[in-house]
Amino acid sequence: MKLFQLFFLIILGWAANAQNNTDVSLFLKKDKNKYINYIESESGNLFYKLGHHGPAVENRWFGLRIYFDKKTAIDVYSKANPGLEIRDKKWYPSKKEQLAGYGADYYKVGKTVGLGGIKLWDGEKVVVLNPVSKRSAKVKSEANISVMEMLSEGVDYKGEKVDILIRVTVFADKREAKVEAISSNGIPVCFVTGINYFKELEIDKKENYIATWGIHPEDVAAEKVEIGAAILFDKNNIDKELDDGKQYLLISKPTNKIVTWITSVNAREAGINTFKDFKKLLENIN
Repeated sequence: MKLFQLFFLIILGWAANAQNNTDVSLFLKKDKNKYINYIESESGNLFYKLGHHGPAVENRWFGLRIYFDKKTAIDVYSKANPGLEIRDKKWYPSKKEQLAGYGADYYKVGKTVGLGGIKLWDGEKVVVLNPVSKRSAKVKSEANISVMEMLSEGVDYKGEKVDILIRVTVFADKREAKVEAISSNGIPVCFVTGINYFKELEIDKKENYIATWGIHPEDVAAEKVEIGAAILFDKNNIDKELDDGKQYLLISKPTNKIVTWITSVNAREAGINTFKDFKKLLENIN
């Protein structure tokens, strides 16, 4: 009986791990084989010291990272085939590996919010989360989710100091990822989020989402591939929208928290590799 119980517990543990098709990644470039769960910096800038420039999470379909510097932008890692890759390839598979079926960095962020990154709005302009008294990042996996967080403390905002937490959660059973922005010391702020674009991209704007499709001017991948990206939002939380020529920005009403969802596809994927397919997916998200 005891042997059977042990076997049953082992199977249960294996099944739980098998179902959690998500993962996290955070490491220093100087020690790339040692993964960590937390890191902090008083300067707020570890962009060049961290592997893939900040914390990262992934589900079966794509990966996401938050840049550990003043941009606090969110970037996308696209996959040709479902599976977990980032811990193995550290965001940058070789060109040979990409052509053999691994994913790649097709998304170009530049100086924008990327896909769902967070900044603030002071009533007249965008306020980056910098300078800070401290910026920290942590990652964790549990059950069927993986989470990365970035906390920017002591940000100057309209004469006060605010602490802004960005939390990104990926799920084993959802293609879309959840992005939460929180004023963790309770001071109401106007959050800025959105999605960047380039003139060559197709764009579809609906009441609850903004989607883009096309080739980004990225130069680190083995080939040019069309990529779809979208941010989904509750219009009741948005005070205004702003197009600055490089990104569509969503500016929230004064609040302590805002939640959006982001997702991405690419033309290497089977069955969902056109803008038409992507928009059908978006229309079916609850």
